[in-house]
This record gives sequence, C-alpha cells and structure tokens, in this order.
Amino acid sequence: MYPGRERPNPDELLQQVKQDDIRAHRGRLKIFIGASAGVGKTWAMLAAARASQAQGRSLIIGLLETHGRHDTERMAEGLPRLPLRQVQHRERALKEFDLDAALAFGQEHNDALVLVDELAHSNVPGSRHPKRWQDIEELLQAGIDVWTTMNVQHLESLNDVVSGITGIRVWETVPDRLFDEADEVVVVDLPPDELLARLKAGKVYLPDQAERAAGSFFRKGNLLALRELALRRTADRVDGQVLAYRRQASVESVWPNREALLACVGADGQADKVVRSCARLAAQLDVNWHAVHIEPLATSGQDGAVSPEVDRTLKLAAQLGATTAVRPGADVAQALVRYAREQNLVRLVMGRHGRRWPWDVVLSDRIAEMASEIDVLQVSTPAGSLGNTNNAPASPSAPSDKPAMVWQGHGAAVAACVLTALLATPLQQILELSNIVMLFLLTVVGVGLRFGRGPALTAAFLGVGLFDFFFVTPRFSFAVSDVQYLVTFMVMLAVALTIGQLTAVLKVQAESAIRREQRVRSLYEMARDLSSALMVEQVSDIAQRFLAAEFQAQGTLLVADDADQLKPVNGGRCEVDMAVAQWAFGKGRAAGSGTDTLPASRTLVLPLNAPMRTRGALVIMPPEHTNLDSAQHRLLETCASLLAISLERIHYIEVAQASTIQIESERLRNSLLSAISHDLRTPLSGLVGMADALETSRPTLPPPQREIAGAMRQSAIRMGVLVNNLLDMARLEAGAVQLNRQWQPLEEVVGSALAASQPTLKDRPITVDLAENLPLLHLDAVLIERVLVNLLENAAKYTPAGSPIELHADCASGTVTICIDDRGPGLPPGREEALFQKFERGSRESALPGVGLGLAICRAIVQAHGGQIHAEQRDGGGARFIVALPTGTPPSDDGSVTIGDSTFVANDLT
Repeated sequence: MYPGRERPNPDELLQQVKQDDIRAHRGRLKIFIGASAGVGKTWAMLAAARASQAQGRSLIIGLLETHGRHDTERMAEGLPRLPLRQVQHRERALKEFDLDAALAFGQEHNDALVLVDELAHSNVPGSRHPKRWQDIEELLQAGIDVWTTMNVQHLESLNDVVSGITGIRVWETVPDRLFDEADEVVVVDLPPDELLARLKAGKVYLPDQAERAAGSFFRKGNLLALRELALRRTADRVDGQVLAYRRQASVESVWPNREALLACVGADGQADKVVRSCARLAAQLDVNWHAVHIEPLATSGQDGAVSPEVDRTLKLAAQLGATTAVRPGADVAQALVRYAREQNLVRLVMGRHGRRWPWDVVLSDRIAEMASEIDVLQVSTPAGSLGNTNNAPASPSAPSDKPAMVWQGHGAAVAACVLTALLATPLQQILELSNIVMLFLLTVVGVGLRFGRGPALTAAFLGVGLFDFFFVTPRFSFAVSDVQYLVTFMVMLAVALTIGQLTAVLKVQAESAIRREQRVRSLYEMARDLSSALMVEQVSDIAQRFLAAEFQAQGTLLVADDADQLKPVNGGRCEVDMAVAQWAFGKGRAAGSGTDTLPASRTLVLPLNAPMRTRGALVIMPPEHTNLDSAQHRLLETCASLLAISLERIHYIEVAQASTIQIESERLRNSLLSAISHDLRTPLSGLVGMADALETSRPTLPPPQREIAGAMRQSAIRMGVLVNNLLDMARLEAGAVQLNRQWQPLEEVVGSALAASQPTLKDRPITVDLAENLPLLHLDAVLIERVLVNLLENAAKYTPAGSPIELHADCASGTVTICIDDRGPGLPPGREEALFQKFERGSRESALPGVGLGLAICRAIVQAHGGQIHAEQRDGGGARFIVALPTGTPPSDDGSVTIGDSTFVANDLT
C-alpha cells in the first residue's frame, strides 16, 4: 500500500474499463448551446464544420434549419448535404432527417461527421423515433460523430425554470443525461443588446414574427436570465467533468477552481453553530456546501448509525441546503481530508478547540499538515467546549452497552487470563517464557474478538500482572530480579494493547459488514419478490414480511385512489391515523415517530413517492421502546421507494389492460354503429319521402292526418341527423375523414354557420363580435362550420326560448379564440370535461332529443385541426364554449406557404 493513499476500488476500476470500452466504440457528440434563438449556434457549427472539412474530415449536413437567415445559408454553401426524406402527415408531404442515409454515410467513411440541427426537435409521427435526439443517439451508437445545436430552455431539468421566467412553456425537451454525456459542449454567447439589435434588423425572425417575439420572449430581462442559466449549466457540467477526472487520475490535492464549503459535524453542542455559520457563509458566497460526520470505526457499534444529536444536526444541514454524509474512519482528520479531496471542497468549517494536554495536536492543525491546499475556517465556540480536540466526530455514537453486559465482558476477561495462567503453570518447565507470553497474547486476541475493546484492555493489563506474578522469578511476587524483564513487560503490554485495539476494530468492521450484507440481501429479496407481484395485496404481504424480518415491526400499506384519498390494503397489522397519513401523502414527506412532524406519534408514515406521482403511504409501528436510528430510516426509505415503484408498475399494467379492452370495445362499437347507421339511412329516407307524399297527396288529407304525417316527417329527419352523427363519429375516430384545408376568412365560416342554424335559432337575438385583426385560417370550412352549427344548436336547445346567444372571436399569441355564450342554466358542475365524451349528455334523463354525440364530434374536428375546445361556466350565468385554432402563417405573395419550419409551394399542397 502506498503511504497516504488508499488502494483503488476494484469494482470502480472494472466499471471504468467498461465505460472506456463503450466510449471507444461510440461516436463523439458535440453540442453548440445558446441562451436563445438567434445567438449564432448554427452559424458557429457550420463555421467549425468548414474548418474541419479543410483539414480533410469527411462530413455531411444531415439536417439544417436556416429559418430564412441569409448569413447561415451562405455559411452552408459548399458543404455536402443529405437529401431529406418525405413523410406524409395530414395530407402533407413534410421533409425530415433521413436517419438511414446518415447511417449509410457513416458506414462508408471511417471518420464520418454528421451535422444535425435543432437537437430538441420532435419528428413527424410515423418516424422511427419520436424525437430527434433519439436519432442522434442511434448515430452515436453506430460510431458516427455528431454535431448539433440546442437552446438552454430545451433542457428537461430547466424547463419549468425557463417557463417561470419567460411565461412560455417549451414542450420539446432533451434529457439532461444527453447533455452531461456529450464529449464537448460549446457555449455560443451573445450579449442581450446585440441579440435584440439582430432581432430588430430581421436577422433572427421575419419582421412580423420579430415584432411579436420582441414583445414576449425576447425581453432583455428574459435574455439576461437565460444567458445566466446557459453559463451556469455549462459550468456545472464542467465541474462534474473535473470531479470525474480527479477520481480517474487519483488526484489527491484539492483544486480551488470553484468555491465550495465543508462543515465538520461533531457530536458536541457546537455542531449546530458550525452548520448555521457554514450555511450563512455559503449563502453570502452563493456556493454549494457539504456537511459530513466522521464515525470512528473503533467505537461504531452499528453500521451507519449515529447519535440522535448528530442525526438532528445533519437534518438541519439538509434543510439549510447542504449535501450531507456520514463516513466511517479510524482517523477523523484523514477521513475529513479524504472527503474534501473526493468532492473537491476547498474550505473546511469547524469549531475552535483547545488542547486537553500540552502534547495534543488540534484537529485543525492536523488537517493543515495533511492538506496544505485546504483552507480551515474555525467558528468560535463556548468556553466549556474547548476541551475536545477531535471536533467530536471522534466521540462514540454507538448505543452504550448495558452495565450487566459490560461487567460480563470484563469478568470473562479475568476468567480467561486466570485460566491461561493455570494452564501454563504445568508447562513452565517445558516452554520458554517467551512462549508463555504468546499464550497470554492469544488470550487477549480471543477476548477482543468475543467481547470488544474494553475487556481486551483488561485482559492485556491482567495478563502482564499474572505473567509477572506466576512465571517471572522471584515467583509469587511482583518483584523483578532482572531489569530486562521490565522491557519484556512493557513490550508485552504494548503488543497486547495494540492487538486488543486492532482485534476490537476488526470485530466491529466484521459485524458491520455482516449487517450490510444482510440488509443488501433482504433488499434484493424484496425487490425480486416485488418484480413478480401483480396485485396490490401481494405488495402489501411482501412489505409486511420485510418489516417483520428486518425491524420486528408491523406495518400497513395505504394506496391512493383516483381522488387522492388513502385506503388501507387488507392485511394491515397496525393501527393507522388517517389524518397523519393523509398529511404525509399530500406533502410527500415523512411524518410521525422520529421526524419533525408529529414526533410523539406511535407510528412512522413514509410517503410512497414514485417517478410519476405519490402512490400511497407506508405506516410502520416499531417495537415498543425502540427508536429507529438514521441508518434504519434510510433502509425504510429505500423500502418505500421499492414499494412505490412496484405500485406504479401495477397501476400501469392495469391501465394498459383497461386501454386494450377499451380500444377493442370502441372498435367493436364503431363497427356496429357504422353498420347499423348504414342500414338505417335507407328506411329513414323512405319514411321522409312517404311523409312528404302523404302531405301532397290528392285528395288532401284531413288536418289530423296531416299533423300526424308532419310529425312522422320531423321524427324521421331527427333520426336521420342522429344516424349521420353516428356515422361521422365513427369516420372521425377511424381516421377516414380527409381534411380539405384551405386558407379561409373566419367571417365567411361564421356567416355560413349562422345561415345553416337559422331554422333552429328562429327569433333568438344573436350578437356577433369578430375582431378586425383576424387572420386567414388554414381549415376545412365545411367541418368547422359543422362545429359552430353544433355549438349554436346546442345553445338553442338547452336555453330558454328567446334568450340571447353571443358569438365573438379574437386573435392573440398565434391563436384565434372563438367563444359562444348563452344565458341558460349553465353546465353541470364538475362535468364540463365529461360532456365532450361520446354519448354524454348534460342531463341523463332529459326529455330533449339527442344521444350525446354533438360535442364529441366538435372536439374530434377541432383536434384534427390542431386546436382545442373546452367549456366553462359563464360569469353571470349560462355556459361558454371556447374553440382555439392555431393561426399558422398565411400564404405569401409568391404562392408559397410555411407550416412550422417547412416551406411548401402551393402547387405541391394540392
């Protein structure tokens, strides 16, 4: 072993070799990241590609999004490009990245480089991968180098942060894993003032788009915040690379490349003050900080367990924003330095200590001698605490043994030494005194292995005394005839004490390793059983067995229903306080015994936090008069995580099964409805024709018979409308309706809908208010007219006769919103969304005709246009139906049209 260095971990070395092997066969990823659009990411990527091409690199542009920027297009001139593939989507031929062609290019060139713009882009439905970053991952796995671009708002972890800053939610995101694993990241930065000048000059967006962007996303405050996010996130990535390199290269010294603090947590009364002082200093410097407690191996009676005072202090540090850890170590100073070097922490914060004895070395001085590159900051402490020179991590944190057990160990040590002396007495004439010394040393080893350090020390001192009294001349006296025996006694005592200490430490480490192995094995068995569980009851039984085996505790599993109300699973073995359990479930935090919330409770409640949502809670009742330590709390939290993941897996199995059944049911129902509707249309048409013939027959029918014929005709017409709705719904769900989308003014569609609804609206006052700035909409006029007719007829059907109906439309943020208000009784409370389901009506026992398909048809048509429709209660009474349609980009003068980021010629769209 090298002095001052630990032996490398074989598992870590093996993992590093595997990662290096994977990286050697994987392509290299280079990301050009910027704070926002327009900073020059694509231009910088193309400029770097030109320089690489000049050096003989085989490269090709897989996909390039210039957005009409002339400088970007000029930079791309002369670089080879892959042809884009055509993808049919909603009667449009869209162009997408050709992944297969890029893979073929990579096979033809050994040093292939593919440029793919806009990493966060969503592919057209029907592509091999839904996201472009997944295409890039396939290229990397094939050994092809890729350069790409992205904005900081597309990082998954920063998505909500950016939306909170800008007020705009970005739906296309990239996993942080891909960004962190990139081989190279280039930050393309541009000051906000220069970016706004480029935006104003039309170098970022077209003039009309630039004006809207300047008033929303491209505000100077937004750009400053996004710029800081981009730089900080890149700095975090570089910091992670520095730590990885230090571990790989076994760098011992701390590099002060980034400020970070380490609070040394002891078991004395000053630990809280050290933590608070470090938290204030970290807040002032705006840096990360850690809090660590060193648990001496020689005194640790339990694996990972610490005293309640230390546990409380570490929880306080975590609440203040620290990364906490408990590390075992025989030497406190060495363990602190090792942790600081592992995490590259440049400053240690600890309490100020005095010397108990003149020859004592203060902990801060020892750290300064061992690591001169680490700064040590000392916090003032009360005068009563200056006696501890080891910063209290050296204080024992294991639970003290009972007095009877302590005296039993010392009694056994005395008995073992006496027995050794009795056994060695007959052998005195046979064995040399040096061999008899070995027998006493062997006794010390046995006592240390069986009873620990204290009894081993007793055996060491008593063994020296017995050896002197019974075996050294003059015998049966503590007098020594030869001074050399004094040296023998001193060496024997020193060796005995050393062996006893080492044996006790070995015993503690062995017991700790056994406990860790038992816990890992129990967790493995629990995870194995949970992986095959298919019902919630099975999960509950597995949890019960685990709690009983590991903690001798009882438990109850609570599962949340659709209304987020907890319900106990059958077979629970402990009483449940539902108020405490519901609080822990709602807050996602532990409550009850051993926590800061309701600590007097007899039970401990852990929320089952799964990746998607909180699935329930686990209620644990430990044995009476038993307090769970921090290590047991961590084990219980791991257990709760496994249970949560298992419950979520079972939930999605049930969802998948229900979805399969629902899809099959819908398919069967649509087939039946379509067949029945087709069969009904002919007789209904015949009924209408016969009713008309009766009304016009000669001689003229008497008035009663004419009234019957008219009623028959109206009923047949209504039935025909219902049949047509059934047919239309079946066709829409089957995808058989082809949209005939044209650029239409909304005024014409509204006028046609009002004219078609005139017989139903009759003498109702209709108020129409259309904004003057409404753009042309790319829609199927017939189907959107059908939507408006359904909504108007719905308003007339469920409101009092003669009550007014209002229709108004406005345009904002790229969306045209159409609202239809009435003065009726309003919508059923809580069922606003359910009304858009098939065969759902406002009143199930209503005498009004209909089967509940009108709103379902409206939603299907609007969603086919890329819009949304919903209903809400109108202020002042009545109902309001809101239709939101995207504006798109109207056709320009050259006859072309832009959809998303692609431009098509009008002739190609017909």
